[in-house]
Amino acid sequence: MKFVKIPSIAIARLSVYARNLDLLDQKGVEVISSGRLADICGVNPAQIRKDLAYFGQFGVRGVGYYVQELLPEIRKILGLDKEWRLGLVGAGNLGSALLRHAEFIHGSYTFVAAFDRKPKRIGATIGGVDVSPLEAMSRLVKKNGVEIGVIAVKPTWAQDTADLLVKAGVKGIMNFAPVHLQCPSQIFVENIDFGLRLERLFYRLTPPQSKRHRVHMKSGWVIAPK
Repeated sequence: MKFVKIPSIAIARLSVYARNLDLLDQKGVEVISSGRLADICGVNPAQIRKDLAYFGQFGVRGVGYYVQELLPEIRKILGLDKEWRLGLVGAGNLGSALLRHAEFIHGSYTFVAAFDRKPKRIGATIGGVDVSPLEAMSRLVKKNGVEIGVIAVKPTWAQDTADLLVKAGVKGIMNFAPVHLQCPSQIFVENIDFGLRLERLFYRLTPPQSKRHRVHMKSGWVIAPK
């Protein structure tokens, strides 16, 4: 069987489809056309069909998709048919907010451990999770079956934190620190860079004429392209 590499952007769109299908299901919608689903998700019908075709045949021609059939299929593809166990490192403002976030409490993923290097945070209970010292990481990752490590520490500590998580045995890392982590190839890393996304938004909101600027080169002044 030929292996087909699925674009990461297609996986991201599957998540969007799943979330909107879940909302439709809650509203009692039983069947939805590809065109209507495309409008809701902000894509075109052909894109939905192409994304789903990576995984099989879905829907009925001339009818559309049965919500209660397609939703569990996508959830299974995304691995949302099981509970993922997360371990947080960094119980500061961001980390505490994540521990209390409803999605991490009632979703298909939940925090089962939290760690911090500051004595004043150790021993606290946040969102029902006890904060433990870094020295307990290896033991608690194994004991609690932590599969994914979440990094919410300062950039200067991010790589050391990643090294500790890898050594402890996690399979993947979600990194909220704005730095590029060096991890073994078998460790999957997702970077959540708030500043980067915000800067992209700044760029899109900046008037086109403001993006033209002069660049000084040895050959003289030139107008940089948009």
